[in-house]
Amino acid sequence: MQRVLSALLPKAILPALPIAALFFVASLTPSLVPRDTLVQALLSGVALSAGYAVGLLISALWCRLEMPVAPPNLLVRLRVLTGLLCLFAAVVALWLASDWQNGLRALLAMPPVETARPFSIAGGAGAVFLAVLWIMRLAGLFIERLSAGIARVLPGPQAALISILLTAVLFWNIGNGVIIRNALSAADRIYAGLDDRFDEASPRPQDPLKTGSAGSLIAWESLGRMGRAMIADGPDQARIAALTGTEAKEPLRVYVGLNSAPDPAARAQLALAELLRIDAFSRNTLVIATPTGTGWVDPAGQQALEYLLGGDVATVSVQYSYLASWIALMTDPEYGTETARAVFSTVYDHWRSLPADARPALYLNGLSLGSLNSDQSHDLHQVVGDPFNGALWVGPPFSSPTWLEVTRNRNPGSPAWLPDYRDGSAVRFMNQTGLTSDIAAPWGGFRILYLQHASDAVVFFDPRATWRRPPWMAHPRGPDVSPGFHWLPVVTVLQLGVDIMTAVKPPAGFGHTYDFDSYARAWAMLLDLPDWTAQRLDTLSAAHAGQ
Repeated sequence: MQRVLSALLPKAILPALPIAALFFVASLTPSLVPRDTLVQALLSGVALSAGYAVGLLISALWCRLEMPVAPPNLLVRLRVLTGLLCLFAAVVALWLASDWQNGLRALLAMPPVETARPFSIAGGAGAVFLAVLWIMRLAGLFIERLSAGIARVLPGPQAALISILLTAVLFWNIGNGVIIRNALSAADRIYAGLDDRFDEASPRPQDPLKTGSAGSLIAWESLGRMGRAMIADGPDQARIAALTGTEAKEPLRVYVGLNSAPDPAARAQLALAELLRIDAFSRNTLVIATPTGTGWVDPAGQQALEYLLGGDVATVSVQYSYLASWIALMTDPEYGTETARAVFSTVYDHWRSLPADARPALYLNGLSLGSLNSDQSHDLHQVVGDPFNGALWVGPPFSSPTWLEVTRNRNPGSPAWLPDYRDGSAVRFMNQTGLTSDIAAPWGGFRILYLQHASDAVVFFDPRATWRRPPWMAHPRGPDVSPGFHWLPVVTVLQLGVDIMTAVKPPAGFGHTYDFDSYARAWAMLLDLPDWTAQRLDTLSAAHAGQ
C-alpha cells in the first residue's frame, strides 16, 4: 500500500514544496481577466506542477553540486514544518481568492463570483497536478528503461542523454503531432459547422447593392454565418439619417466568404469585381476591413464609421479561416496573411490607378488577428510612392510588428499600455478613456491609430514575462488593470496565457471587447472629423445604445 501511494502521490522534497505552494498561491491572484472556477482550477493545477518541477530541479542541482544538507532528523522536521506552512498558505490564498477575483470583476463592471469556489478550485487543481505528475513519472520510467537498454552498448552518461532526448522527441510528437493536431482539426470542424449555420436574423438581402442579393456576383450561401451577419447587421440610410439628424446614403458592404472562391487570389479578385459592380470607388471613403480568425467583423466598429460618415463609405472584407483568433494566434501567428496581402494588393492597385482627385480615401481596419494580418498585408516599398490614408487597428496582438516597434520606441515617460510616439502626427494610441495627453501636432498625410485596452491580454501577452516583469505592469497602470496583479516568474506568463483565451469575457469596454463609443471616438480621431465634437459623439453613443 505504501509503495502504491508513493507512486501516486508527490514526494515532500525541499525546496519543491515551498516553490510549488508559492506558484499555487500566486496563480490565485488577479491578472488581466477574471477567471471562472474551472479555468482557475486548471491554471492553479498547472502552476502547482510548474512550481513543483522547478523545486525538483533546484533540489537535483543542489545534490549534484554536493552542497551541504541538513541531518536526517532535522530534515524530517523541516519537511513537516514546511508542509504545514505551505498548507496554511494555500488555505489562506483559497479563502481570499474569491475576494481577489471580485475586486477585479468590480473594476471591469462584472458581477461577483460564488462563494463555493475554494473547494472546487482546490479539488480541480489537485486533480490537474496529479495528472501532470503521473505523466512526468511515466516519462521518467520510459527514460529509465530506455537508458538501461542503451547502456548495454554505450557508456552510462551517453545512454542517459540519448534516452532523455528520445523521450522528449516522443512526447513532443505525441503532444504536438497527435493531441494538438487532432484538437485543431476538431476545432476547425466545429467552427466550420457553425459557419454554415443560417441565422433567421440574416435573411438574403433584396437590395441589388448588397452582397449575396440576386444581382450579386457572390452567392449568399457562400458567405458563411459571419459574412451573412456582416451584410445584414448594418444601419440603413433611414436609420443613419434619423440618428445623426443629417442626410445620409446607403452604406455599401462587400464580403467574400471562404467558400466563395477556391483560393485567396480568386477571392480577392471576386471582392474587387463586387466593389466595381456596386460602384464602391465613387464613395468618399473605402475601408479594407480584415476580419478575425472566424471571419467576424466587429459590427460596433463598422456601424460607428457608417454613422459618422452619413453612410458615405464602402467596406470590403474577405474571410480566410473559421478558427477563433486566439487559436490561430497561438499556433500560427501568420495565419491569414496570404489572404490579407492578396486583398490589399488587388484593391490598392485598382485604387492607385484612379485619378488622385477622383478616388476615395483608403483606410485599413482590423480587430485582433485581423489587426495583425492587416498590418502585414503590405510593405513599405509597395505603398511609399502612393500611400493609403491610414489605419485603425484595434486590439492588436502582441506579435504585431508595427505595434511592437512603436511601443518599444515610445517617448520616455509614456506608459507602455498607452504610449506617446514622437509628435503624434503619424501614430497615436487610444483606449476607452481617450488619449494619454493632448497632441499639438496635426495629423500627417499618413496616419495610424491604435485602439487598445490595458486589460486586453491579446495585446499585452508577453512571453518574456516568464523571466521578467512586463513594462506595462509598471506604475501608473491602466485604469482597468488590478493593483493586485503581481509579477512572479513563470506564473505570470501562465496567467497571461489563460487570459488570452478568455479575453472576450469582460463586457464591452474592457478586455478584448470594444464598444461602439470607443470606436466612434477612434474613427472621428483618425478621419479628423471636426464636426463630430465630444458632445455630439456622446449623443450618438447614447442614441445607439438606446436602440
